[in-house]
Amino acid sequence: MKFISKKENETLRFAFEFATKLKGGDVICLHGDLGAGKTTFTKGLAKGLGVDSGVTSPTFSILNEYDGKRWKLYHIDAYRLKDAEEAVATGLCDYIFSLDAVVVIEWFENISQILPKEMKKVSLKFVKENVREIEIQE
Repeated sequence: MKFISKKENETLRFAFEFATKLKGGDVICLHGDLGAGKTTFTKGLAKGLGVDSGVTSPTFSILNEYDGKRWKLYHIDAYRLKDAEEAVATGLCDYIFSLDAVVVIEWFENISQILPKEMKKVSLKFVKENVREIEIQE
């Protein structure tokens, strides 16, 4: 499924709608360059899961946890991780394979060796100012 977002609100709304179909144990892997909208997409997804608190990028903390009304949300940023071994050493597998939460992973390529095969990939591409192409592969 492809979607062209022309405004940040459209990305938020699209991610919100996508979130309504998610369940515990789902792993969402986000792909896109810096500024492509990965964190914005995650904010919309969080709202769709019933998360009331503000969502921020976990670049420095690696993991942010949120309690939602529908499901917990574990938001992982693997940008600073060198490889899957480092992710295992930090205990991320406990979160990635949790059945009581939806997991969103930015820069998943860095730890792809430990990810479940059933993951959903979301690609975000910068087209031009305020325009993004979002593609979901399930």
